[in-house]
Amino acid sequence: MTTPALAGEEEPAPPLIIWIGFAAMVFGNFMAILDIQIVASAIGSIQAGVSASRDEISWVQTAYLIAEVIGIPLSGFLGRALGTRLLFCLSALSFSLSSLLCAFSWDIGSLIVFRALQGFCGAAMIPTTMATLYLVFPRRLQMVGGAIVGMVSTLGPTLGPTLGGYVAEALGWRALFWINLLPGLIITVVAWRAMERLGEGDHSLLRKIDGLGLVGLAAFLGAAEYVLEEGPAAEWFASSEIVSWTLVSGVGAAIFFWRAFSVETPIVDLRPFRTPTFAVGAALGFIVGLSLFSTVFLTPLFLGSVRGYSALQIGETMFVQGLTMFVAGPILGGIGRRLQDTRVFGGIGFLLVALGSLTQAHLTAQAGFWELLWPQIFRGIGLIMTFSAVMQPALSSLPPHLVHAGSGLFNTMRNLGGAFGIAALATLQSHAFALHRQELYSAADPANPHVQGMIAQMQAYLAQTGAPEPERQALMQYAAMLDREALVMTFNDQFLFLAIVVAASTISMAFLKPGRAAPKLSPELASAH
Repeated sequence: MTTPALAGEEEPAPPLIIWIGFAAMVFGNFMAILDIQIVASAIGSIQAGVSASRDEISWVQTAYLIAEVIGIPLSGFLGRALGTRLLFCLSALSFSLSSLLCAFSWDIGSLIVFRALQGFCGAAMIPTTMATLYLVFPRRLQMVGGAIVGMVSTLGPTLGPTLGGYVAEALGWRALFWINLLPGLIITVVAWRAMERLGEGDHSLLRKIDGLGLVGLAAFLGAAEYVLEEGPAAEWFASSEIVSWTLVSGVGAAIFFWRAFSVETPIVDLRPFRTPTFAVGAALGFIVGLSLFSTVFLTPLFLGSVRGYSALQIGETMFVQGLTMFVAGPILGGIGRRLQDTRVFGGIGFLLVALGSLTQAHLTAQAGFWELLWPQIFRGIGLIMTFSAVMQPALSSLPPHLVHAGSGLFNTMRNLGGAFGIAALATLQSHAFALHRQELYSAADPANPHVQGMIAQMQAYLAQTGAPEPERQALMQYAAMLDREALVMTFNDQFLFLAIVVAASTISMAFLKPGRAAPKLSPELASAH
Protein backbone atom coordinates (compact mmCIF):
# COMPACT_ATOMS: atom_id res chain seq x y z
CA MET A 1 0.00 0.00 0.00
CA THR A 2 1.27 3.46 -0.86
CA THR A 3 2.04 5.90 1.92
CA PRO A 4 -0.50 8.75 2.06
CA ALA A 5 0.82 12.25 1.65
CA LEU A 6 1.41 14.07 4.92
CA ALA A 7 -0.61 17.17 5.77
CA GLY A 8 0.60 20.08 3.70
CA GLU A 9 2.37 17.84 1.19
CA GLU A 10 1.11 17.45 -2.35
CA GLU A 11 0.73 14.00 -3.79
CA PRO A 12 3.16 13.59 -6.69
CA ALA A 13 1.79 13.76 -10.20
CA PRO A 14 1.89 10.47 -12.13
CA PRO A 15 4.72 10.00 -14.64
CA LEU A 16 4.40 11.02 -18.29
CA ILE A 17 3.69 7.45 -19.41
CA ILE A 18 0.50 7.43 -17.31
CA TRP A 19 -0.63 10.69 -18.89
CA ILE A 20 -0.07 9.18 -22.34
CA GLY A 21 -2.02 6.07 -21.42
CA PHE A 22 -4.83 8.12 -19.91
CA ALA A 23 -5.00 10.28 -23.07
CA ALA A 24 -5.40 7.09 -25.12
CA MET A 25 -8.20 5.93 -22.82
CA VAL A 26 -9.95 9.30 -23.10
CA PHE A 27 -9.82 9.07 -26.90
CA GLY A 28 -11.30 5.57 -26.72
CA ASN A 29 -14.02 6.98 -24.48
CA PHE A 30 -14.69 9.63 -27.13
CA MET A 31 -14.98 7.00 -29.89
CA ALA A 32 -17.52 4.94 -27.92
CA ILE A 33 -19.70 7.97 -27.13
CA LEU A 34 -19.35 9.42 -30.64
CA ASP A 35 -20.68 6.23 -32.23
CA ILE A 36 -24.02 6.66 -30.46
CA GLN A 37 -24.86 9.65 -32.66
CA ILE A 38 -22.51 9.33 -35.65
CA VAL A 39 -25.02 7.31 -37.69
CA ALA A 40 -27.86 9.80 -37.09
CA SER A 41 -26.99 12.08 -40.00
CA ALA A 42 -26.41 9.19 -42.43
CA ILE A 43 -29.44 7.08 -41.53
CA GLY A 44 -30.98 7.59 -44.99
CA SER A 45 -27.83 6.38 -46.76
CA ILE A 46 -27.60 3.35 -44.45
CA GLN A 47 -31.27 2.55 -45.06
CA ALA A 48 -30.74 2.54 -48.81
CA GLY A 49 -27.47 0.60 -48.52
CA VAL A 50 -28.98 -2.35 -46.60
CA SER A 51 -32.49 -2.14 -48.13
CA ALA A 52 -34.21 -1.58 -44.79
CA SER A 53 -37.68 -0.30 -44.02
CA ARG A 54 -38.28 2.81 -41.95
CA ASP A 55 -39.15 0.73 -38.87
CA GLU A 56 -36.14 -1.56 -39.30
CA ILE A 57 -33.54 1.20 -39.72
CA SER A 58 -34.34 2.71 -36.31
CA TRP A 59 -32.88 -0.44 -34.76
CA VAL A 60 -29.42 0.57 -35.98
CA GLN A 61 -29.53 3.18 -33.21
CA THR A 62 -31.70 1.30 -30.71
CA ALA A 63 -29.59 -1.89 -30.75
CA TYR A 64 -26.45 0.07 -29.89
CA LEU A 65 -28.15 1.92 -27.03
CA ILE A 66 -29.70 -1.20 -25.51
CA ALA A 67 -26.42 -3.14 -25.61
CA GLU A 68 -24.46 -0.20 -24.20
CA VAL A 69 -26.83 0.41 -21.29
CA ILE A 70 -26.43 -3.27 -20.31
CA GLY A 71 -22.64 -3.25 -20.70
CA ILE A 72 -21.90 -0.10 -18.69
CA PRO A 73 -23.05 -1.32 -15.22
CA LEU A 74 -21.50 -4.73 -15.92
CA SER A 75 -18.10 -3.02 -16.24
CA GLY A 76 -17.85 -2.68 -12.45
CA PHE A 77 -17.74 -6.46 -11.94
CA LEU A 78 -15.50 -7.02 -14.97
CA GLY A 79 -13.10 -4.29 -13.79
CA ARG A 80 -12.57 -6.10 -10.51
CA ALA A 81 -12.29 -9.50 -12.19
CA LEU A 82 -10.07 -8.64 -15.15
CA GLY A 83 -8.31 -5.51 -13.93
CA THR A 84 -8.65 -2.00 -15.32
CA ARG A 85 -5.97 -2.31 -17.99
CA LEU A 86 -7.09 -5.65 -19.41
CA LEU A 87 -10.77 -4.68 -19.40
CA PHE A 88 -10.13 -1.41 -21.21
CA CYS A 89 -7.88 -3.00 -23.84
CA LEU A 90 -10.32 -5.87 -24.46
CA SER A 91 -13.12 -3.33 -24.79
CA ALA A 92 -11.17 -1.11 -27.22
CA LEU A 93 -10.00 -4.03 -29.36
CA SER A 94 -13.41 -5.73 -29.56
CA PHE A 95 -15.09 -2.38 -30.26
CA SER A 96 -12.75 -1.83 -33.21
CA LEU A 97 -13.31 -5.32 -34.62
CA SER A 98 -17.10 -5.13 -34.22
CA SER A 99 -17.02 -1.73 -35.96
CA LEU A 100 -15.30 -3.44 -38.90
CA LEU A 101 -18.03 -6.08 -38.90
CA CYS A 102 -20.61 -3.27 -39.13
CA ALA A 103 -18.84 -1.96 -42.23
CA PHE A 104 -19.09 -5.42 -43.83
CA SER A 105 -22.82 -5.84 -43.04
CA TRP A 106 -24.72 -7.45 -45.90
CA ASP A 107 -28.30 -6.72 -44.76
CA ILE A 108 -30.24 -4.97 -42.01
CA GLY A 109 -30.27 -8.05 -39.78
CA SER A 110 -26.48 -8.41 -39.76
CA LEU A 111 -26.03 -4.67 -39.21
CA ILE A 112 -28.34 -4.69 -36.18
CA VAL A 113 -26.48 -7.67 -34.63
CA PHE A 114 -23.07 -6.08 -35.23
CA ARG A 115 -24.24 -2.70 -33.90
CA ALA A 116 -25.44 -4.38 -30.71
CA LEU A 117 -22.06 -6.10 -30.42
CA GLN A 118 -20.31 -2.78 -31.02
CA GLY A 119 -22.35 -1.04 -28.30
CA PHE A 120 -21.76 -3.81 -25.75
CA CYS A 121 -18.03 -4.07 -26.46
CA GLY A 122 -17.43 -0.31 -26.28
CA ALA A 123 -19.48 0.19 -23.12
CA ALA A 124 -16.65 -0.64 -20.72
CA MET A 125 -14.33 2.05 -22.11
CA ILE A 126 -16.50 4.85 -20.71
CA PRO A 127 -16.65 3.95 -16.98
CA THR A 128 -13.16 2.41 -17.02
CA THR A 129 -11.64 5.72 -18.11
CA MET A 130 -13.43 7.51 -15.28
CA ALA A 131 -12.34 4.89 -12.75
CA THR A 132 -8.72 5.25 -13.87
CA LEU A 133 -8.84 8.99 -13.22
CA TYR A 134 -9.69 8.41 -9.56
CA LEU A 135 -7.33 5.46 -9.09
CA VAL A 136 -4.07 6.90 -10.44
CA PHE A 137 -4.34 10.69 -10.22
CA PRO A 138 -3.96 12.74 -7.00
CA ARG A 139 -6.96 14.73 -5.83
CA ARG A 140 -5.50 18.06 -6.97
CA LEU A 141 -5.49 16.83 -10.59
CA GLN A 142 -8.84 15.05 -10.55
CA MET A 143 -10.83 18.19 -11.34
CA VAL A 144 -8.72 18.90 -14.42
CA GLY A 145 -8.98 15.28 -15.54
CA GLY A 146 -12.69 15.33 -14.77
CA ALA A 147 -13.15 18.41 -16.96
CA ILE A 148 -11.35 16.63 -19.80
CA VAL A 149 -13.48 13.50 -19.40
CA GLY A 150 -16.57 15.70 -19.12
CA MET A 151 -15.62 17.58 -22.27
CA VAL A 152 -15.22 14.33 -24.19
CA SER A 153 -18.42 12.82 -22.77
CA THR A 154 -20.48 15.85 -23.74
CA LEU A 155 -18.60 16.65 -26.95
CA GLY A 156 -19.15 13.19 -28.47
CA PRO A 157 -22.94 13.36 -28.88
CA THR A 158 -22.68 16.95 -30.13
CA LEU A 159 -20.05 16.25 -32.79
CA GLY A 160 -21.56 12.92 -33.83
CA PRO A 161 -24.02 14.27 -36.42
CA THR A 162 -21.40 16.72 -37.75
CA LEU A 163 -18.67 14.16 -38.30
CA GLY A 164 -21.18 11.60 -39.51
CA GLY A 165 -22.45 14.00 -42.16
CA TYR A 166 -18.94 14.81 -43.45
CA VAL A 167 -17.69 11.21 -43.46
CA ALA A 168 -20.81 9.71 -45.05
CA GLU A 169 -20.87 12.37 -47.76
CA ALA A 170 -17.16 12.03 -48.58
CA LEU A 171 -16.54 8.29 -48.16
CA GLY A 172 -19.93 6.57 -47.95
CA TRP A 173 -21.85 5.23 -44.95
CA ARG A 174 -19.64 2.16 -44.43
CA ALA A 175 -16.75 4.49 -43.63
CA LEU A 176 -18.61 5.52 -40.44
CA PHE A 177 -17.60 2.11 -39.08
CA TRP A 178 -14.28 1.10 -40.67
CA ILE A 179 -12.63 4.40 -39.67
CA ASN A 180 -12.71 3.10 -36.06
CA LEU A 181 -10.33 0.23 -36.78
CA LEU A 182 -6.91 1.92 -36.89
CA PRO A 183 -7.50 4.38 -34.00
CA GLY A 184 -8.91 1.51 -31.93
CA LEU A 185 -5.84 -0.66 -32.50
CA ILE A 186 -3.49 2.24 -31.64
CA ILE A 187 -5.44 3.01 -28.47
CA THR A 188 -5.30 -0.65 -27.42
CA VAL A 189 -1.52 -0.88 -27.86
CA VAL A 190 -0.78 2.46 -26.16
CA ALA A 191 -3.05 1.76 -23.18
CA TRP A 192 -1.60 -1.74 -22.71
CA ARG A 193 1.98 -0.49 -22.75
CA ALA A 194 1.39 2.66 -20.68
CA MET A 195 -0.98 1.51 -17.94
CA GLU A 196 1.02 -1.41 -16.46
CA ARG A 197 0.75 0.22 -13.03
CA LEU A 198 -2.96 -0.60 -12.94
CA GLY A 199 -2.04 -4.20 -12.17
CA GLU A 200 -4.13 -7.36 -12.42
CA GLY A 201 -7.67 -8.17 -11.40
CA ASP A 202 -9.03 -11.01 -9.30
CA HIS A 203 -9.65 -13.64 -11.99
CA SER A 204 -11.28 -15.97 -9.45
CA LEU A 205 -14.34 -13.69 -9.54
CA LEU A 206 -15.12 -14.96 -13.04
CA ARG A 207 -16.02 -18.33 -11.53
CA LYS A 208 -18.51 -16.59 -9.23
CA ILE A 209 -20.39 -14.70 -11.95
CA ASP A 210 -24.10 -14.58 -11.18
CA GLY A 211 -25.77 -15.82 -14.38
CA LEU A 212 -29.31 -15.25 -13.12
CA GLY A 213 -28.45 -11.72 -12.04
CA LEU A 214 -26.95 -11.07 -15.49
CA VAL A 215 -30.16 -12.23 -17.17
CA GLY A 216 -32.15 -9.98 -14.84
CA LEU A 217 -29.88 -7.00 -15.63
CA ALA A 218 -30.22 -7.55 -19.39
CA ALA A 219 -34.00 -7.89 -19.22
CA PHE A 220 -34.39 -4.94 -16.84
CA LEU A 221 -32.29 -2.32 -18.62
CA GLY A 222 -32.59 -3.68 -22.17
CA ALA A 223 -36.39 -3.80 -22.13
CA ALA A 224 -36.57 -0.43 -20.33
CA GLU A 225 -34.40 1.20 -23.01
CA TYR A 226 -36.62 -0.29 -25.72
CA VAL A 227 -39.78 0.99 -24.04
CA LEU A 228 -38.31 4.49 -23.72
CA GLU A 229 -37.17 4.46 -27.37
CA GLU A 230 -40.39 3.15 -28.89
CA GLY A 231 -43.00 4.26 -26.35
CA PRO A 232 -43.73 7.79 -27.66
CA ALA A 233 -44.36 6.62 -31.24
CA ALA A 234 -46.52 3.71 -30.05
CA GLU A 235 -48.70 5.89 -27.77
CA TRP A 236 -47.17 4.15 -24.76
CA PHE A 237 -49.49 1.67 -23.07
CA ALA A 238 -52.04 1.82 -25.86
CA SER A 239 -49.65 -0.62 -27.54
CA SER A 240 -49.70 -4.26 -26.38
CA GLU A 241 -46.04 -4.55 -27.42
CA ILE A 242 -45.01 -1.73 -25.07
CA VAL A 243 -47.05 -3.31 -22.25
CA SER A 244 -45.30 -6.65 -22.84
CA TRP A 245 -41.80 -5.16 -22.80
CA THR A 246 -42.67 -3.15 -19.68
CA LEU A 247 -43.60 -6.39 -17.94
CA VAL A 248 -40.32 -7.95 -19.11
CA SER A 249 -38.44 -4.99 -17.65
CA GLY A 250 -40.35 -5.25 -14.38
CA VAL A 251 -39.66 -8.98 -14.00
CA GLY A 252 -36.01 -8.39 -14.91
CA ALA A 253 -35.77 -5.65 -12.28
CA ALA A 254 -37.22 -7.93 -9.62
CA ILE A 255 -34.70 -10.67 -10.45
CA PHE A 256 -31.80 -8.23 -10.66
CA PHE A 257 -32.43 -6.51 -7.31
CA TRP A 258 -33.17 -9.81 -5.57
CA ARG A 259 -29.82 -11.19 -6.68
CA ALA A 260 -27.99 -7.90 -6.03
CA PHE A 261 -28.98 -8.00 -2.36
CA SER A 262 -28.80 -11.74 -1.76
CA VAL A 263 -25.67 -13.15 -3.42
CA GLU A 264 -22.09 -12.75 -2.19
CA THR A 265 -20.76 -11.43 -5.52
CA PRO A 266 -23.57 -9.63 -7.38
CA ILE A 267 -23.23 -8.85 -11.07
CA VAL A 268 -23.61 -5.13 -10.22
CA ASP A 269 -22.37 -3.84 -6.88
CA LEU A 270 -24.94 -1.34 -5.57
CA ARG A 271 -22.97 -0.42 -2.44
CA PRO A 272 -21.87 2.97 -3.84
CA PHE A 273 -25.46 4.16 -3.38
CA ARG A 274 -24.99 3.80 0.38
CA THR A 275 -22.67 6.83 0.19
CA PRO A 276 -24.99 9.87 0.26
CA THR A 277 -22.64 12.06 -1.80
CA PHE A 278 -22.47 9.46 -4.54
CA ALA A 279 -26.25 8.92 -4.51
CA VAL A 280 -26.89 12.66 -4.96
CA GLY A 281 -24.16 12.84 -7.63
CA ALA A 282 -25.66 9.93 -9.56
CA ALA A 283 -29.10 11.60 -9.47
CA LEU A 284 -27.54 14.81 -10.80
CA GLY A 285 -25.74 12.74 -13.43
CA PHE A 286 -29.22 11.67 -14.56
CA ILE A 287 -30.10 15.36 -15.07
CA VAL A 288 -26.82 16.01 -16.92
CA GLY A 289 -27.64 13.15 -19.30
CA LEU A 290 -31.18 14.41 -19.70
CA SER A 291 -30.06 17.92 -20.63
CA LEU A 292 -27.24 16.75 -22.93
CA PHE A 293 -29.04 14.10 -24.97
CA SER A 294 -32.35 15.97 -25.05
CA THR A 295 -30.86 19.08 -26.65
CA VAL A 296 -28.85 16.94 -29.10
CA PHE A 297 -32.18 15.31 -29.97
CA LEU A 298 -34.26 18.50 -30.25
CA THR A 299 -31.95 20.91 -32.09
CA PRO A 300 -31.29 18.72 -35.18
CA LEU A 301 -34.99 17.81 -35.25
CA PHE A 302 -35.95 21.50 -35.34
CA LEU A 303 -33.40 22.38 -38.02
CA GLY A 304 -34.42 19.43 -40.17
CA SER A 305 -38.22 19.54 -39.83
CA VAL A 306 -38.76 23.33 -39.68
CA ARG A 307 -35.82 24.79 -41.61
CA GLY A 308 -35.31 21.83 -43.96
CA TYR A 309 -31.56 21.72 -43.27
CA SER A 310 -29.45 18.87 -44.65
CA ALA A 311 -27.38 16.68 -42.31
CA LEU A 312 -24.29 18.69 -43.19
CA GLN A 313 -25.99 22.03 -42.49
CA ILE A 314 -27.27 20.71 -39.15
CA GLY A 315 -23.77 19.59 -38.22
CA GLU A 316 -22.27 22.96 -39.14
CA THR A 317 -24.88 24.77 -37.03
CA MET A 318 -24.39 22.53 -34.00
CA PHE A 319 -20.60 22.72 -34.23
CA VAL A 320 -20.71 25.84 -32.03
CA GLN A 321 -21.53 23.83 -28.90
CA GLY A 322 -18.72 21.38 -29.57
CA LEU A 323 -16.21 24.16 -30.24
CA THR A 324 -17.25 25.93 -27.04
CA MET A 325 -16.65 22.76 -25.01
CA PHE A 326 -13.29 22.18 -26.64
CA VAL A 327 -12.08 25.70 -25.86
CA ALA A 328 -13.67 26.07 -22.43
CA GLY A 329 -12.89 22.57 -21.08
CA PRO A 330 -9.23 23.11 -20.04
CA ILE A 331 -9.94 26.63 -18.73
CA LEU A 332 -12.87 25.52 -16.59
CA GLY A 333 -10.90 22.50 -15.40
CA GLY A 334 -8.13 24.82 -14.17
CA ILE A 335 -10.68 26.95 -12.32
CA GLY A 336 -12.34 23.92 -10.75
CA ARG A 337 -8.97 22.57 -9.64
CA ARG A 338 -8.59 25.53 -7.28
CA LEU A 339 -11.97 24.97 -5.63
CA GLN A 340 -12.39 22.93 -2.47
CA ASP A 341 -16.17 23.03 -2.82
CA THR A 342 -17.57 22.65 -6.35
CA ARG A 343 -21.24 23.11 -5.46
CA VAL A 344 -21.46 26.77 -6.48
CA PHE A 345 -19.41 26.01 -9.60
CA GLY A 346 -21.80 23.20 -10.57
CA GLY A 347 -24.87 25.27 -9.67
CA ILE A 348 -23.76 28.03 -12.04
CA GLY A 349 -23.24 25.35 -14.67
CA PHE A 350 -26.79 24.05 -14.28
CA LEU A 351 -28.15 27.60 -14.52
CA LEU A 352 -26.17 28.18 -17.73
CA VAL A 353 -27.57 24.97 -19.22
CA ALA A 354 -31.06 26.12 -18.24
CA LEU A 355 -30.37 29.58 -19.70
CA GLY A 356 -29.31 27.96 -22.97
CA SER A 357 -32.63 26.12 -23.17
CA LEU A 358 -34.60 29.19 -22.07
CA THR A 359 -33.07 31.42 -24.75
CA GLN A 360 -33.81 28.67 -27.27
CA ALA A 361 -37.47 28.64 -26.21
CA HIS A 362 -38.20 31.71 -28.37
CA LEU A 363 -37.61 30.22 -31.81
CA THR A 364 -39.30 31.32 -35.00
CA ALA A 365 -39.65 29.52 -38.30
CA GLN A 366 -36.68 31.56 -39.57
CA ALA A 367 -34.31 30.71 -36.69
CA GLY A 368 -30.92 29.42 -37.81
CA PHE A 369 -27.22 29.64 -36.96
CA TRP A 370 -27.19 33.09 -35.35
CA GLU A 371 -30.34 32.52 -33.30
CA LEU A 372 -28.82 29.28 -31.93
CA LEU A 373 -25.35 30.72 -31.34
CA TRP A 374 -25.68 31.99 -27.75
CA PRO A 375 -27.92 29.15 -26.51
CA GLN A 376 -25.25 26.68 -27.63
CA ILE A 377 -22.43 28.69 -26.03
CA PHE A 378 -24.30 28.88 -22.72
CA ARG A 379 -25.10 25.18 -22.84
CA GLY A 380 -21.56 24.13 -23.84
CA ILE A 381 -19.97 26.01 -20.93
CA GLY A 382 -22.66 24.85 -18.51
CA LEU A 383 -22.36 21.17 -19.43
CA ILE A 384 -18.60 21.16 -18.85
CA MET A 385 -19.04 22.83 -15.45
CA THR A 386 -21.84 20.54 -14.29
CA PHE A 387 -20.28 17.28 -15.44
CA SER A 388 -16.95 17.84 -13.70
CA ALA A 389 -18.53 19.42 -10.61
CA VAL A 390 -20.89 16.46 -10.16
CA MET A 391 -18.58 13.59 -11.15
CA GLN A 392 -15.59 14.66 -9.03
CA PRO A 393 -17.23 14.67 -5.58
CA ALA A 394 -19.44 11.68 -6.43
CA LEU A 395 -16.61 9.31 -7.37
CA SER A 396 -13.97 10.70 -5.01
CA SER A 397 -16.33 10.03 -2.09
CA LEU A 398 -15.97 6.27 -2.72
CA PRO A 399 -13.19 4.00 -1.42
CA PRO A 400 -10.96 2.68 -4.24
CA HIS A 401 -12.51 -0.81 -4.31
CA LEU A 402 -15.92 0.73 -5.17
CA VAL A 403 -14.72 3.20 -7.80
CA HIS A 404 -15.23 0.75 -10.69
CA ALA A 405 -18.78 -0.04 -9.60
CA GLY A 406 -19.53 3.64 -8.92
CA SER A 407 -18.23 4.72 -12.32
CA GLY A 408 -20.45 2.17 -14.07
CA LEU A 409 -23.49 3.22 -12.05
CA PHE A 410 -22.82 6.94 -12.64
CA ASN A 411 -22.63 6.43 -16.40
CA THR A 412 -25.71 4.22 -16.40
CA MET A 413 -27.68 6.96 -14.64
CA ARG A 414 -26.45 9.52 -17.20
CA ASN A 415 -27.53 7.33 -20.13
CA LEU A 416 -30.89 6.59 -18.53
CA GLY A 417 -31.37 10.33 -18.02
CA GLY A 418 -30.91 10.83 -21.74
CA ALA A 419 -33.35 8.04 -22.57
CA PHE A 420 -36.01 9.33 -20.14
CA GLY A 421 -35.54 12.91 -21.36
CA ILE A 422 -35.94 12.05 -25.04
CA ALA A 423 -38.99 9.89 -24.30
CA ALA A 424 -40.62 12.66 -22.23
CA LEU A 425 -39.93 15.31 -24.88
CA ALA A 426 -41.19 13.08 -27.71
CA THR A 427 -44.42 12.51 -25.77
CA LEU A 428 -44.73 16.23 -25.05
CA GLN A 429 -44.19 16.97 -28.74
CA SER A 430 -47.10 14.83 -29.93
CA HIS A 431 -49.54 16.33 -27.43
CA ALA A 432 -48.32 19.94 -27.68
CA PHE A 433 -48.34 19.88 -31.48
CA ALA A 434 -51.94 18.65 -31.56
CA LEU A 435 -52.96 21.38 -29.08
CA HIS A 436 -51.19 24.23 -30.90
CA ARG A 437 -52.46 23.04 -34.27
CA GLN A 438 -56.02 23.04 -32.99
CA GLU A 439 -55.55 26.54 -31.52
CA LEU A 440 -54.16 27.96 -34.77
CA TYR A 441 -56.79 26.37 -36.98
CA SER A 442 -59.52 27.67 -34.67
CA ALA A 443 -58.02 31.17 -34.75
CA ALA A 444 -57.60 31.16 -38.56
CA ASP A 445 -61.12 32.37 -39.33
CA PRO A 446 -61.69 32.24 -43.12
CA ALA A 447 -63.88 35.37 -42.79
CA ASN A 448 -60.94 37.33 -41.32
CA PRO A 449 -59.80 39.91 -43.93
CA HIS A 450 -56.13 39.32 -43.02
CA VAL A 451 -56.47 35.57 -43.62
CA GLN A 452 -58.36 36.15 -46.83
CA GLY A 453 -55.64 38.54 -48.02
CA MET A 454 -52.85 36.02 -47.37
CA ILE A 455 -54.67 33.25 -49.22
CA ALA A 456 -55.50 35.60 -52.10
CA GLN A 457 -51.81 36.57 -52.43
CA MET A 458 -50.77 32.92 -52.50
CA GLN A 459 -53.46 32.14 -55.06
CA ALA A 460 -52.42 35.05 -57.32
CA TYR A 461 -48.78 33.98 -57.21
CA LEU A 462 -49.62 30.37 -58.03
CA ALA A 463 -51.86 31.48 -60.90
CA GLN A 464 -49.00 33.57 -62.34
CA THR A 465 -46.66 30.56 -62.24
CA GLY A 466 -49.24 28.43 -64.09
CA ALA A 467 -49.83 26.03 -61.20
CA PRO A 468 -52.94 23.82 -61.57
CA GLU A 469 -55.85 24.55 -59.20
CA PRO A 470 -54.27 27.64 -57.63
CA GLU A 471 -57.14 28.14 -55.17
CA ARG A 472 -56.82 24.64 -53.76
CA GLN A 473 -53.03 24.81 -53.62
CA ALA A 474 -53.18 28.19 -51.88
CA LEU A 475 -55.36 26.69 -49.14
CA MET A 476 -52.93 23.76 -48.81
CA GLN A 477 -49.96 26.12 -48.49
CA TYR A 478 -51.76 28.15 -45.85
CA ALA A 479 -52.52 24.94 -43.89
CA ALA A 480 -48.85 23.90 -44.19
CA MET A 481 -47.82 27.30 -42.82
CA LEU A 482 -50.13 26.85 -39.82
CA ASP A 483 -48.70 23.36 -39.23
CA ARG A 484 -45.17 24.76 -39.35
CA GLU A 485 -46.01 27.47 -36.81
CA ALA A 486 -47.65 24.90 -34.55
CA LEU A 487 -44.45 22.84 -34.76
CA VAL A 488 -42.30 25.86 -33.86
CA MET A 489 -44.52 26.57 -30.84
CA THR A 490 -44.13 22.92 -29.82
CA PHE A 491 -40.34 23.12 -29.93
CA ASN A 492 -40.49 26.26 -27.79
CA ASP A 493 -42.60 24.37 -25.24
CA GLN A 494 -40.07 21.55 -25.17
CA PHE A 495 -37.09 23.83 -24.60
CA LEU A 496 -39.02 25.70 -21.89
CA PHE A 497 -39.82 22.39 -20.17
CA LEU A 498 -36.15 21.43 -20.34
CA ALA A 499 -35.08 24.80 -18.89
CA ILE A 500 -37.48 24.43 -15.94
CA VAL A 501 -36.34 20.86 -15.13
CA VAL A 502 -32.63 21.74 -15.26
CA ALA A 503 -33.06 25.00 -13.29
CA ALA A 504 -35.02 23.18 -10.58
CA SER A 505 -32.22 20.60 -10.31
CA THR A 506 -29.79 23.34 -9.30
CA ILE A 507 -31.17 23.11 -5.77
CA SER A 508 -29.86 19.54 -5.50
CA MET A 509 -26.27 20.79 -5.77
CA ALA A 510 -26.60 22.01 -2.18
CA PHE A 511 -26.80 18.37 -1.03
CA LEU A 512 -23.65 17.32 -2.92
CA LYS A 513 -21.01 17.48 -0.21
CA PRO A 514 -17.47 18.41 -1.25
CA GLY A 515 -15.49 15.31 -2.18
CA ARG A 516 -13.00 14.11 0.38
CA ALA A 517 -9.94 12.16 -0.52
CA ALA A 518 -10.48 8.62 0.66
CA PRO A 519 -7.40 6.65 1.77
CA LYS A 520 -5.90 5.59 -1.54
CA LEU A 521 -4.87 2.05 -2.29
CA SER A 522 -2.09 1.47 -4.74
CA PRO A 523 -3.41 0.89 -8.26
CA GLU A 524 -2.33 -2.74 -8.06
CA LEU A 525 -4.42 -3.37 -4.96
CA ALA A 526 -7.27 -1.18 -6.14
CA SER A 527 -7.74 -3.14 -9.34
CA ALA A 528 -7.79 -6.38 -7.44
CA HIS A 529 -10.70 -5.37 -5.26
